[in-house]
Amino acid sequence: MLDRAETLSVRTKRFLPYLLAVAIFMQMLDTTILNTALPSIAYDLNASPLTMHSVVISYTLILAIFTPISGYLADRFGTKTLFSAAIFFFTLGSLLCALAPNLTALIGGRMVQGLGGAFLTPVARLALIKSYPRDEIMPVLNFAVMPALIGPLIGPMLGGYIVEVASWHWIFLINLPIGALAFIAGLSFMPNLKERCSKLDQKGFLLFSSGLFLSVYGFDRLGHGGHLVGALIGLVLGGTLFALYWRYAAFYEKALFPTKLWLIRTYRVGLTGNLVARLGMSAIPFLVPLYLQVARGYSPSEAGFMLIPIAAAGLSAKPFIPHLLRRIGYRPMLVVNTMILTIIISAIAYFGESLSKPGFMALLFLAGFSNSCQFSTMNTLTIARLRPDHVSAGSTLMVVNQQLALSLGVALSALLLNLYPHFVPEATKMAQFKFTFGTVAFFTFASSFVFMRLHKHDGEGLIKKRSKDRR
Repeated sequence: MLDRAETLSVRTKRFLPYLLAVAIFMQMLDTTILNTALPSIAYDLNASPLTMHSVVISYTLILAIFTPISGYLADRFGTKTLFSAAIFFFTLGSLLCALAPNLTALIGGRMVQGLGGAFLTPVARLALIKSYPRDEIMPVLNFAVMPALIGPLIGPMLGGYIVEVASWHWIFLINLPIGALAFIAGLSFMPNLKERCSKLDQKGFLLFSSGLFLSVYGFDRLGHGGHLVGALIGLVLGGTLFALYWRYAAFYEKALFPTKLWLIRTYRVGLTGNLVARLGMSAIPFLVPLYLQVARGYSPSEAGFMLIPIAAAGLSAKPFIPHLLRRIGYRPMLVVNTMILTIIISAIAYFGESLSKPGFMALLFLAGFSNSCQFSTMNTLTIARLRPDHVSAGSTLMVVNQQLALSLGVALSALLLNLYPHFVPEATKMAQFKFTFGTVAFFTFASSFVFMRLHKHDGEGLIKKRSKDRR
């Protein structure tokens, strides 16, 4: 048994970081490569580019639903078993997407992809954390997450290039050889770590996940137009199930997401602000490629190239964030930066048409820099005051909240794009996008009032701790 543990340790240290890196790369590339290709996919499937939001939402929704149980399933069935299943479903979903003859089939394939994606990175990260000594985890994780930084840089441009040189099907087909190699590597090198797990809150999971699915489904239907009854039914049923979950969780000590989390003021404000702010911020990666191709007539590769500054700025902002927080604090950072983002999104709406390519890319660079500052600040403050016994549930709910916000942000964008012509029948595509960008900017601005509820000294402990750690 000792020899096996020693052998396992050597194999793990050599290959586990690469498995996590591949898992993250597959997901990040798949996420960023798609948006640039949506107009081309729409034309090929005889659909409107402005109704392609369901292709994005179907994936993020399934992620949000199944991510909360990834840890439980890994403990029960083993990390190798679940990782291999995740790779299989993600790769199978990619194949189904590539073979999709219509929009409905494509959405189905994306949901299968999402089922695999919900377990892919969390399980690989969990196996790595369990396999390494604490003092070695951080550098290994930093290495493994590098693809998360590279994917957004190359994804949009690669997506546009593939669409022009080959066809949109190859956006999904490139996952097949990567998935096959990752599946074999997982079977060969991933340890099948299990833990004695507590009982899953099945009732809570069923109520929460059903409420989430129906609510987002209802919101998504609104964006298609002509589905008002189905949308309202989904929203009402989803809201009812959320209310039932809240009542249930208030009296069940081991609920999936304890209601006691909401008694923590910074967590409550952070989670709410996260949701409202991301309604506008998460719409940008979806809206901008559509805007450039549909309203301004750029080719997919041109649109992909112009998106590079968003990811590049996100990378360049990371070293400055600790310094900014030490200088101005969390509350001013979130409130002021939210208003800066509002101005940038509004500038895209009302001045984007007249800007040259370099000018527009400079504006996107500012958006990416500000976005990165906002995301990092919101995330660290949200979980800062969680008790040790609430860290797992609180962190997981924050991830679910982020996926929900992304789904709702994309759905809101589609709703606004398709709603405007009903009020202004002669509206041009440019007018539709101006209205949509301007409205999502309002939601970003509204989140500043949420962050104003923070206290002046909130987050000071985090800033001081970082300062001491650097000495």
